[in-house]
Amino acid sequence: MSQTVFCRKYQQELDALPFPPLPGKKGQEIQATVSQKAWQEWQALQTRLINEKHLNMLDPAAREYLMEQMERFLDNQETDQAEGYVPRDQ
Repeated sequence: MSQTVFCRKYQQELDALPFPPLPGKKGQEIQATVSQKAWQEWQALQTRLINEKHLNMLDPAAREYLMEQMERFLDNQETDQAEGYVPRDQ
């Protein structure tokens, strides 16, 4: 039996993350409020942003940018998109 969480993105009970996706308090908060589905979707967007915008993850500004985009995504706010990205169904 899998655990569920009330997902802040989808506003419904969905499967919970099995472990915190980030270290510390932030990871625990995400595990308690974000579903596996929302986190997987965020990871896909994050990967596109890193690749298309050529972000250097050693740069603190790039990490801060991604954290801001993550919060916006999980709160159903508009996020940056990778330029030239075309979803598979189009």
